[in-house]
Amino acid sequence: MSVRGQRIVLSVLLVVAAVAGLWALLAPWSFYDDFPTSSMHWVATDGPYNRHLVSDVGSFYLALGALTVAALARPALARLAGVVWLVFSVPHWLYHSAHLGLYGTRDQVPNEVALVGVVILAALLCVPVNRWVGVPATVDTVEVRR
Repeated sequence: MSVRGQRIVLSVLLVVAAVAGLWALLAPWSFYDDFPTSSMHWVATDGPYNRHLVSDVGSFYLALGALTVAALARPALARLAGVVWLVFSVPHWLYHSAHLGLYGTRDQVPNEVALVGVVILAALLCVPVNRWVGVPATVDTVEVRR
């Protein structure tokens, strides 16, 4: 993966973290009732409202967002950010996959796509950066061009 690709992946994950985190913390009932949209209800289908749980989810997403910001500022942290996102997103995806029956048919595919998408993005951050991109050529690799 290139550094540019890494920055794009980190930016997408930052948007995911910011939207979910801020929504859950600032409007917990709305997050519970309307996440991810007012016509899809991925949280409310899984049990009664629990303010503590929704606040914890919001705080956790914002913590992931803070790590993601740090990785954007210091690319050496990108792989760590990928691992941490995987630690969260793999069990999150597996839970929802095991409970697809909670959702209506039209919610099942977008739910899986969204959750698998985060897993894939996190895994991409674990791929080493292509160190050859932008590195000046050495004497051994210089081609003579006329």
